Amino acid sequence: MTLSEAPLRPRAEALGQSLPALLASAEHLASTVMLGEHGRRRAGMGDEFWQYRPTHAGDPVRLIDWRRSARSDAHFVREREWQAAQSVSLWVDPSKSMGFSGDKSRAPKADRARLLALALAILLLRGGERVGLAGDAAPPRSGRAQLLRLCDFLETSDASADYGRPDARGLVSHGRAVFLSDFLGDIAGVEDGLARAADKGVRGALIQILDPAEEEFPFDGRTIFQSMGGSLSHETLRAGDLRARYLARLAERKDKLQSLARATGWHYHCHHTGGGALPALLWAYRALEDRR
Repeated sequence: MTLSEAPLRPRAEALGQSLPALLASAEHLASTVMLGEHGRRRAGMGDEFWQYRPTHAGDPVRLIDWRRSARSDAHFVREREWQAAQSVSLWVDPSKSMGFSGDKSRAPKADRARLLALALAILLLRGGERVGLAGDAAPPRSGRAQLLRLCDFLETSDASADYGRPDARGLVSHGRAVFLSDFLGDIAGVEDGLARAADKGVRGALIQILDPAEEEFPFDGRTIFQSMGGSLSHETLRAGDLRARYLARLAERKDKLQSLARATGWHYHCHHTGGGALPALLWAYRALEDRR
């Protein structure tokens, strides 16, 4: 090692240690995804072929594609495309409910939600999109600095309410949005958030994040059920007797979320923290590519 190289290693190690663990994990997760084109394509003054369309009154003769027109009785114009960056807003449920984990060896739902949100932001920013957080904390922007800003907000957000409700403030008109939550609180909050998004022409994805214990209900005998914030509590001597009713209510909640998503042009996906994060990340990225 030369004298000029000597100080480099300790500086690099210091930089690596200062990198937030959340960002490092999200970068690693995002690196496993092969990127495709994501921006919204529109007809315009671009370089690549977009589509043929029939000529309109006032179209210059020079725009007519005579080879395509020769195959029919009408004249056609060969349009080209330009790609517009889209704004994507992320809402990550900050409520106390997201702090639940059914196993000490398993990270809480909040950790998985933040990881997915930040990894998705990395993919979108790499694709030239503008990404931000719903609300007024971090409006959609592009660039590496925005990624660091998002990481900072996600790591420092404080839980307040027992259950969260989507924040539709700051959504960019006709943009995209992703809401990540367990969606176990009052369904009216989800309905309101989606209605506000629909009023702005925003479409996107609901990602319901659940712990395996919330799916399986592995409880029996005397059990005390308590919300993460302590505002709700229920004690029973025969928890197993509640399993069937609980699972029915959970299935009902999932069906309701799917119906709300369909009605507003959104997509719905349920993800479990017991599995890997990559499938959910790929699903979210592809859901945002839907240009319906």
